[in-house]
Amino acid sequence: MLSFINQLFHKGVQSISPCLLCGIDRQQQHSLCSNCWEQLPWYRQHIQRHEHNILCAHHYDFPIDRIIQTYKYEQQLQYQNLLAHSLLNLRTPKVQAIVPMPISTERLKERGYNQMLIIANIMAKELKVPVWQPVIRAAQHSQKGLSRLERLENIEDQFQIIQTEKRKHKKVLIIDDVVTTGSSIHALSQALEKLGCQQIYTACIAAGGIKQRSQLEESATNFKEYN
Repeated sequence: MLSFINQLFHKGVQSISPCLLCGIDRQQQHSLCSNCWEQLPWYRQHIQRHEHNILCAHHYDFPIDRIIQTYKYEQQLQYQNLLAHSLLNLRTPKVQAIVPMPISTERLKERGYNQMLIIANIMAKELKVPVWQPVIRAAQHSQKGLSRLERLENIEDQFQIIQTEKRKHKKVLIIDDVVTTGSSIHALSQALEKLGCQQIYTACIAAGGIKQRSQLEESATNFKEYN
């Protein structure tokens, strides 16, 4: 009963609160007005990284890039609904659990929270599935000066299975905020496979380099057709 009252109160506050971006029109469930929501740099397609098809909500462009940065590093938690609903807006498969990208203890102490765990909890409530965290992340070392193979090995060593984890889920969704090379998702997927996961889906809020890759692919296609 108390939870229901809290939900009604939250919806009532939203109905009179201004959009987080323009500050003029009323915000909707995602904390933006309809116009600002539609104007976000939507992508809503898959990108491929390390042979993983990652469903991506946005291009890493303004204002999403700035929103993610302030939410992640400056404790601007008012953006959590916006970012969660960016992922909920995607057509993800039905899964048994949501797995947020883990962060190391050092990162957790620096920020005070795991930004993706907050978003996972919002999504889990909406999708009526549990949040599952069977993998921890060791200290995140700098990748500077390492070869591609060394980078992969470095990241893979960071992800460690919690041996005492009893729950088993076969079909899961990994969520992350920004994907560049996809190395972290690849390493987490490998750890989940060792736990018996058979269907691992991945989604991210934004990805960098999409436009550049698309332009390169288009140029390569045009070159082949010309020749």
